[in-house]
Amino acid sequence: MPNTKRWSRDVTEKSDALDLEPNVFTKDSPRSIAESLKRSAEHSQRRKSDPYRSAMSMLTFYINRAGKNLPEQRRARLEAAKDELRALFGRKRGHA
Repeated sequence: MPNTKRWSRDVTEKSDALDLEPNVFTKDSPRSIAESLKRSAEHSQRRKSDPYRSAMSMLTFYINRAGKNLPEQRRARLEAAKDELRALFGRKRGHA
């Protein structure tokens, strides 16, 4: 039986999760995070849905998985990256 404390790692490694650039979620600017996710989503052969959805899903997964352990400043940067990602893909807030 797999270690249940490591289920998210299994999801990232064995699922159709994107192949991300190293340290993407620790970049300094929301724009650079969004650009990196966009590049990864557009080049990935492992994704099942469109690039926008894959990139947004990975970002949301990371934020949710970090939970309360994520410092407020970093959480704000990652939430701002969602808006940047929407802009890069020409999407509006609340529109999938």
